[in-house]
Amino acid sequence: MIRYDKLNNAYTDRIDCPGTEKHYRLSRSIPNGDEQWCIMIEKFLPLLKPIQRMPVYEDDVWVITFPKCGTTWTQEMVWLLNNNLDYARAAKLTLEERFPFLELSGALSLMDGDSVGRVQDLARPRHIKSHLPVMLLPDALRTVRAKMIYVSRNPKDAATSFYHHYRNIVGYDGPREDFFDAFLNDSLIYAPFGEHVRAYWEWSNRPDAGNCLFLTYEQMKRDLRGVIGRVSAFLGKQYSSSEVDELEKHLSVESMRTNKSCNMDDLLEWARNTTYSEERKKLSKSNFKFIRNGTVGSYRQDMSDEYVQRFEEYEQAITEGIDFDFFF
Repeated sequence: MIRYDKLNNAYTDRIDCPGTEKHYRLSRSIPNGDEQWCIMIEKFLPLLKPIQRMPVYEDDVWVITFPKCGTTWTQEMVWLLNNNLDYARAAKLTLEERFPFLELSGALSLMDGDSVGRVQDLARPRHIKSHLPVMLLPDALRTVRAKMIYVSRNPKDAATSFYHHYRNIVGYDGPREDFFDAFLNDSLIYAPFGEHVRAYWEWSNRPDAGNCLFLTYEQMKRDLRGVIGRVSAFLGKQYSSSEVDELEKHLSVESMRTNKSCNMDDLLEWARNTTYSEERKKLSKSNFKFIRNGTVGSYRQDMSDEYVQRFEEYEQAITEGIDFDFFF
């Protein structure tokens, strides 16, 4: 049983903003006597039981990440590989239509709609995006062998990209240092980052876990062709060398930024009209793109040496005791 309590600390107080406010700590006891927990916002609470009870099918394909870890990029790759590289259909339908975000209506305070119902009503095979930690997944995912693809990213780049997302989507106007402090102290929505990664890494390494493929953003940047091959095999698909060449070009950062079905222009417009303060609406001339930088190491533009050191200590704590490292 999952319990939840209002979370108020110095970190959440500083990063509360129109898009994510009223943070809660969700927790549950596990058989070994320990406790699992994560942070969500009040808007998520009504979705908790519908998600837990949601039917899951073996032909479902899930892409799961902590926010800003290559989700959109991976979704486009996975959908195309699982739909015979149907670029024409992909261009006609937005990624949100093809690969909807399960808990969207519970992840932004001012977002309307029923994102869980929308996913449940999808025609099969369903493609589902989520940022949920393992403890909040549908109960049926523990027994039904749907395919899950998890993508991690080094914490410095993940935090930096999430900071820009908070500024331009969520409506955060505070200093980046307060945001980084909240990330490091596990006080943001979907936190703790370390446990999010560890739990999926451990799931992917279970002897019976052929249904969970663990990737990293850095692997995709370094060898996209190799990752395409791994994902194809995982989905039971096979493509020619020339078809993979075409997909690589389609998935380039430049191509993705200009791809109207993927670049989330509707969400950006919603944010400008909904989460921005009146002063910011008048002053904002941002050219922010949802697909922003697309590089490894972009944190160097936003993070001081002090915070780089603190994040490196955080990374060491996350990976202690497991055979995993953040691949730079």
